[in-house]
Amino acid sequence: MAKFELKLPKMGESVAEATITNWLKNVGESIAADEAVLEIATDKVDSEVPSEVSGTLVEILFQVNDVVKVGQTIAIIETEGGSAPAVEAVATPVAAKEEVSEEIIKEVSKPIEAAKDVDFSHSDKFFSPLVKNIAKEEGVSIAELESISGSGKEGRVTKEDILKYIESRKSGAVASTSKPSSQESKPANQTSQPVSVNGGDEIVEMDRMRKLISGYMVASVQTSAHVQSFIEVDVTNIVKWRDKVKTAFEKREGEKLTFTPIFMEAVAKALKDFPGMNISVDGDFIIKRKNINLGMAAALPNGNLIVPVIKNADQLNLVGMAKAVNDLGNRAKAGKLKPDDTQGGTYTVTNVGTFGSVFGTPIINQPQVGILALGAIRKVPAVIETPEGDFIGIRQKMFLSHSYDHRVVDGALGGSFVKRVAEYLEAFDANREY
Repeated sequence: MAKFELKLPKMGESVAEATITNWLKNVGESIAADEAVLEIATDKVDSEVPSEVSGTLVEILFQVNDVVKVGQTIAIIETEGGSAPAVEAVATPVAAKEEVSEEIIKEVSKPIEAAKDVDFSHSDKFFSPLVKNIAKEEGVSIAELESISGSGKEGRVTKEDILKYIESRKSGAVASTSKPSSQESKPANQTSQPVSVNGGDEIVEMDRMRKLISGYMVASVQTSAHVQSFIEVDVTNIVKWRDKVKTAFEKREGEKLTFTPIFMEAVAKALKDFPGMNISVDGDFIIKRKNINLGMAAALPNGNLIVPVIKNADQLNLVGMAKAVNDLGNRAKAGKLKPDDTQGGTYTVTNVGTFGSVFGTPIINQPQVGILALGAIRKVPAVIETPEGDFIGIRQKMFLSHSYDHRVVDGALGGSFVKRVAEYLEAFDANREY
């Protein structure tokens, strides 16, 4: 018999840790090679961790909701023969007990039960779901959480900040703060009212991804000064061209040709023309992105939202763009995206027209500074200018809705960018090859 260490695999350059959401195998159960052992989640993507060997699961080292770093051993699998690397005893990661005085134990324990019942939404500060979860587990009250000096963006409290605070509190370096009264716990500008629940109403807790999305949306609105510009675009030539070539395109390329890759191609070109839109904000600094990586907002079957990223979109021709759009869209719906598929975006496009919306006011995907919403394409009467004079005709039109961060993008840039996208779309060559 040999023992094999199952480690959290590398999931992308920007992913350093993941949260265990579900163990698919219990201790004592048999596991086949490449069979999924557990489910994990990063900030945006849920995925499975398969076993590299066949054997029996003999030890689980982390529990559900534990945060694990890439490369850490998460389980031990016993294998037949000597093919798997043997391991010596691996200790279950349990925090070492420290001897502290009875007074400190009593002082630290006071707020724990109270803090677990605290609704952190009463705070006017933004705290990530991970920070709030740690706070509840460790009995950190709202008052304590708000008193922590955050080292993150815009002074936000990071995981490292709260863990450092908890460690200091355990050692007696800081005094814990008891739960404030109900009046003190609410900020002066709190306007939310208690939600009444009737007998026939159903209360359903948000799932993990919805909680994350909720936190991201609120944080974005609190961070960026959102401004919108709208422009109407005549896409008649694009509609006619797609209708003409879509069957041959699918037959030759094995891919469906939707409008999305055509629009993404125009956005990538406009970003090259206006690099001031292809930036990120980090505190008082602006990061000029070298690569153009387009985020593509996609609705999931469960109603949630995810934004996979097309890397180096400006280097793709229309066929390559179509393949990338279809691949990411299909894997998003099937829940097969990898964590790295959602990382590194520099600008985002969302297609609100899929659901019949004419235009919208999308929320910026931080730390980007712009997002473009594509409205529904409609047949509308329009004035057509010709050398012989103007006349009314039926045209295919749509609205582009551009949200941008007024902290770093003024109206001239934000409006010029979306106008350039419109110009590329209206100048589309109806005789082009794909």
